[in-house]
Amino acid sequence: MIPSPTTDLTDGQVFDAVGIGAGPFNLGFAALATGAPDLRVAVFDAADDFTWHPGMMLPGTHLQVPFMADLVTLADPSNEHSFLNYLKASGRLYPFYIRENFYALRREYSDYLRWAAHRLDSVRFGHTVTDVTHEDGSYRVTVQTPAGARTVRALNLVLGTGTQPWVPDTVDPVALATGDAFHTSEYAHRRTQLADRHRIAVVGSGQSAAEVVADLLETWVDTPHEETGEPRELVWMTRSPRFFPLEYTKLTLEMTSPEYIDHFHGLPTSRRDALGAAQKGLYKGINADLIDHIHELMYMRDVESAPGRVRLMAATSLDTLTSRVDGLRLNVHNDDDGGAHALDVDTTVLATGYGYREPGFLSGIEDRIRRLPDGRFDVDREYSIGVHSDVLVQNAELHTHGFTAPDLGMGAYRNSVIINRIASREVYPVEQRIAYQEFGSSKPAAGTTHQYDDAAPATAPAETGAAPRQEATR
Repeated sequence: MIPSPTTDLTDGQVFDAVGIGAGPFNLGFAALATGAPDLRVAVFDAADDFTWHPGMMLPGTHLQVPFMADLVTLADPSNEHSFLNYLKASGRLYPFYIRENFYALRREYSDYLRWAAHRLDSVRFGHTVTDVTHEDGSYRVTVQTPAGARTVRALNLVLGTGTQPWVPDTVDPVALATGDAFHTSEYAHRRTQLADRHRIAVVGSGQSAAEVVADLLETWVDTPHEETGEPRELVWMTRSPRFFPLEYTKLTLEMTSPEYIDHFHGLPTSRRDALGAAQKGLYKGINADLIDHIHELMYMRDVESAPGRVRLMAATSLDTLTSRVDGLRLNVHNDDDGGAHALDVDTTVLATGYGYREPGFLSGIEDRIRRLPDGRFDVDREYSIGVHSDVLVQNAELHTHGFTAPDLGMGAYRNSVIINRIASREVYPVEQRIAYQEFGSSKPAAGTTHQYDDAAPATAPAETGAAPRQEATR
C-alpha cells in the first residue's frame, strides 16, 4: 500500500482543487501543481495502491508514445517528478541511455507512476469519494477514508476517474461470469488458466488484441494440449476491414497539438462525431513493429510446419457470443460478402476497448454541469464542464477535443491549461502553435487561451467557486 500522507484528512479542510481519481492524468495534475505551492490541492483515489493496466503487463510490451510523454516534462522539464529523474533515482539512467530507445517498457512506466505517487503528498489512496454537493460557494466532498468519513470543501473539481472496460451487449453474461469470456484488461491475471484450452478466439484489432495474439503465438498455440496432446487453435477476428497500423507519421503527429484542438473543438457536433469515428486509426491502431513481429511469427510457424492452427479474420463482426455446455459459440458474419457462420471455442478474449462511465457522485451537482442535447458533457475549450467553469475533466472529452483526449503526450498540456485556469494566472506557459500545417479554412488566432493578471488571487470568489479570468477568444 502507498504510504499515507503525513497529515490526516480533517473535516472542513478547504482546497482550491480536489482531483478525483489518480490515474496518469490526475497524477500529472498533482505533480504539476507542485509548481504553484500557493494552490491547495488534494487528489483522492479509491484503490488501496496505485495500479496501471495490471492485466496487460505482458513481457516486453512498451508504450506507444516516447518517454517524454511523462507526467510533467512537456510542461515543466525541470520538475522533479519526471521519468528521467525516476531513472536516475532508480540507477537506470545510463542503461536507458545506452538502450537508445525512446519507448519505455510498460512495466517501467507503471513503476515510474507508482514512484511519483509515493512522492506526492497531495495524493491519497484508499480515499473513496462518495458524495459531492455544492453550497455556500464551494463543493462539499464526502470522502470515505481509512479513518472514517470526512467532508472537505473544494473551489474546483478535477475529474480523472478514467475509462472502464467495455463489453458489447451481444456477449452472454454467463460466459463472463464463468470466465470463459473476459476482457483484455484481465488477460495477464488469467493467462495461466489458458493452459488447458484447445481453442481461443481474440475479438478486436487494437494494440491490446495484437499483444495478446503475439503472446499466444509465442507461448500457447503450438504447445500440444497437456492432457489430450491435440493441437490448439487460435482465431483472431476483427470487424475492421484490415488490421490497421497506428499512424505515426510526423504530419499526423502534428494533430496532437493545441491548434488542432482549437480546430476540432470549433466544429459542429455532428462533424466532430464523424471525424472522431474516422480517426480511430490515429490512436487505436497497432504498432507497425508488432504487426511485423506477428507476421514473422506466422512465417516461422509455416516454415517449421507448426502443429497449431491460426486463423486471422478481418471484416468479421461478432453477432452473438453464447455459453454452451462444451464451451462458447460465436456467431459471426463477414461484412464484405455477408456470409455468416459459427465458431466454437473454449475461451474468448475481448479486446473491445474502453468507454467513459460517469461517476455516481455527479448526481449531487447535476445542475452545475453543462451537457450537449444528447446528454454528453459539453466540455469547453479549456476542459470545464461546469456551468461556473469550476468542474474540469481529464480524458472525458474525446467527443469535443478529439483523439488527443486519451493521449499521454497531451496530458501535461491539458494539466497546464487546467492549473492556469484554477490559479487564474500563468503558472505554466502554454504553447499556442506547434504545427507546421494549418487546420481549417483560416489560420487560427495567435492566442486561444486566457490572459492572466499576475495580481489576481489564486482562490475563487465564494459566490461562484470560479476563478476570475478573461474569456477565451478565437
